[in-house]
Amino acid sequence: MAQGGSTMAEEPTWGELLLTLFLIAAVPTVVGGAIVLSLVALFMWVTAPLRRRRRRNKAA
Repeated sequence: MAQGGSTMAEEPTWGELLLTLFLIAAVPTVVGGAIVLSLVALFMWVTAPLRRRRRRNKAA
């Protein structure tokens, strides 16, 4: 039985290729940035009492 239409997919345009590449590169960048920011914030939160203690000793 004959099938209507082309069985070959159309090739994407340059714009579609660039958009796809941008999206593929953006996801790890956003996730990695969020992880780094979280680690920095956690480090600042954990070391805050130590920084406060040092500041208090310098003032006295």
